[in-house]
Amino acid sequence: MLAEILIELAQLLVVALGAPLLVGVVRQLKARLQGRRGANIFQPYADLRKLLVKEAVISENTSWIFRFTPYVLAATMLLAALVVPVLTTQTAFGFMGNIIVLMYLFLLGTFFLALAGLDAGSAFGGMGSSREMAVAALAEPTVMIAIFAIALRVGTTSLNHIINQSAADSLLLLNPGHLLAFMAFFIVTLAETGRLPVDNPATHLELTMIHEAMILEYSGRYLALVEWAAGMKLFLFLTLLANLFFPWGVALTPTPPALGAALIALALKLGLLALGVALLETAVAKLRLFRVPELLSGSFTLALLAVISIFFVK
Repeated sequence: MLAEILIELAQLLVVALGAPLLVGVVRQLKARLQGRRGANIFQPYADLRKLLVKEAVISENTSWIFRFTPYVLAATMLLAALVVPVLTTQTAFGFMGNIIVLMYLFLLGTFFLALAGLDAGSAFGGMGSSREMAVAALAEPTVMIAIFAIALRVGTTSLNHIINQSAADSLLLLNPGHLLAFMAFFIVTLAETGRLPVDNPATHLELTMIHEAMILEYSGRYLALVEWAAGMKLFLFLTLLANLFFPWGVALTPTPPALGAALIALALKLGLLALGVALLETAVAKLRLFRVPELLSGSFTLALLAVISIFFVK
């Protein structure tokens, strides 16, 4: 039991410390693809350190919700890191690894962030909150259905058991339902993490912002926690993409060699997914807001087709 708890803590550290690095890698890849030198991949660590030592300026119109939200965001992402099989499926909190629990954690953070955007009383915060909830209402069901498409094949909604049984299927990638579910999940990953073409994390143009509009009033340590939580959310969604749909390399037995190999495999898979995100964000422009529901509806259709295909293609 002690060994399982130590492994769980190791996974937690991988997510907490690896999230800023993943953000830096995506930014560096985008810069290289655009012909720019770009910032160092470790720049997000420096940014977080700088924000942590800065004084937080808080509007007198805000309530306790505004101050409480950054801690809720960080806590929910850290708790989600205990649920997601990052390196191994044999963990102390494996009984919590249910997709429904995970989605509730993500939604809890989104709910409080939307409240914080409204709490400041600014027009842009309210606009960003309304947009965020509209995106979440369309994206969260797609996440559930996309993973249910895989869960139906193995007969469980436990993330650990899904990976265990999927890892033994050598023809997994050839299944049409699997490919449809992957495409649907990838699209909603872009929406949930505020990436192009749904949102642009590099802009501060008020009329097009979603995530950035909700955090305009944050500064200092509060902004550091919000940005750190956003990085962890990106890390967790890409880890779900990597380990659920490409389960090779995940340690099925928690031995030191298997965990080391799992860490290397995770780094390679996340690197490829980060390259895919960078290529997409370099090639496409941000969608107009009234086009976003069409994109998310298309991803929902793909996820639904993935579920239907389970009953026709074995």
